[in-house]
Amino acid sequence: MPAATSVATSAVLTARALLLDMDGTLVNSDAVVERIWRRWASEHGLDGDAVMAVVHGRQGHASMAVLLPDRPREQNLADNARMLAAETADMDGVVEVPGAAAFLASLRGVPHALVTSADVPLSSARMAAAGLPLPGVRVTAESVGASKPDPEGFLKGAAELGVDPADCVVFEDSGAGIAAGRAAGMRVVGIGPRAAVHGPDVVVPDLTRVKVEPLDDGTVRITAG
Repeated sequence: MPAATSVATSAVLTARALLLDMDGTLVNSDAVVERIWRRWASEHGLDGDAVMAVVHGRQGHASMAVLLPDRPREQNLADNARMLAAETADMDGVVEVPGAAAFLASLRGVPHALVTSADVPLSSARMAAAGLPLPGVRVTAESVGASKPDPEGFLKGAAELGVDPADCVVFEDSGAGIAAGRAAGMRVVGIGPRAAVHGPDVVVPDLTRVKVEPLDDGTVRITAG
């Protein structure tokens, strides 16, 4: 795993489409994620820090499969449904990642999609709580058969936008999400402190450090850093 110091902190990338994770990238939901997952860890006799090291970026049932590998999938799915309902009901502390609103506003007319491990109710609630508009193209938990780090979600986002994966840039904060973007053959801009150790092409502290400029040839210039 690359050290944080080996990752570029500034770069200029050219792309035809942007694929955006939600939690940790556009929306800071760490407070509720910590509350709910640490409670789940306690209920199952697991170390809270070890659980938090796994859950970011993945669908809940996929995290459970990693943490409780001998538990039946049906039980993980049932537990995941309960967790999603709890997360959707808890918006305390959910805010935008700095710069997210201005960043999304700069994408008007630029092909882009939300690619999130949250389901439709949770993604809709968190984006609204953070005061952010939902992109017109969304790939949510219901849309895929495999959770990040599988690339399915990002590949579906590219397909819905009609853009080759190699012409897409992913914005992600988690190890699972960065691995998914890499597996999809895409370049990755890492957002925030979790991202740096997972080898994105470039890492920035938040979206105030990203500028998107449409170019005359239909591409966009992304300046990060």
